[in-house]
Amino acid sequence: MALKLHGIPMSTCTTRVLACLHEKDLEFELVPVNLFEGEHKKTPFLSKNPFGLIPVLEEGDFTLFESRAITAYVAEKYKESGCDLLRHNDLKEAALVKVWMEVESHQYNPAIYHIVYQFFVSPLHGKTPDQAVIDENLEKLGKVLDVYEAKLRTSKYLAGDFYSLADLHHLSYTFYFMKTPWASLINSRPNVKAWWEDISSRPAFKKVAEGMTFGEK
Repeated sequence: MALKLHGIPMSTCTTRVLACLHEKDLEFELVPVNLFEGEHKKTPFLSKNPFGLIPVLEEGDFTLFESRAITAYVAEKYKESGCDLLRHNDLKEAALVKVWMEVESHQYNPAIYHIVYQFFVSPLHGKTPDQAVIDENLEKLGKVLDVYEAKLRTSKYLAGDFYSLADLHHLSYTFYFMKTPWASLINSRPNVKAWWEDISSRPAFKKVAEGMTFGEK
């Protein structure tokens, strides 16, 4: 059954799902959502996601929103296709993938989100980036990256010596973060830097990155 992904190529949450779809070698249709005209806040779209956010995945009469839920669904349903992103054949490895997926969601993303938002999005709303918010979250992100640096000293990827959703979920926000003046937080930590260069050079993500033009003039 045909997969339809409603979103835009530059959106962090949309690209999280796009990277997963490409890793699984799946055919899909990307259905653009016009955010500037508020399409995501109007009735047709709200019937797909009542919170009015992208992305939304449709597969026949099945509809799913929340990017991390979508990637988990895709990785599970299409486990025989492409890269095994959930380590289905090893219970302990699968558990570690879930641990680091939680770390990304609850430790990494809350810090990096505010930095990226202030730097890229605030100016679009006519606001000056709040440096106090940026500085506070740079400190938080640095502490998280210290943990990553230690972890990546013992394994190539976060959950082990294999690429998984735990790594993939970091791609979108880190890609934009590396375009900010604070990319040294990644580059100054050799293990984190090597990990980032590895995961961001994967063919699946390179396809996605071509459309990630947010903030470019």
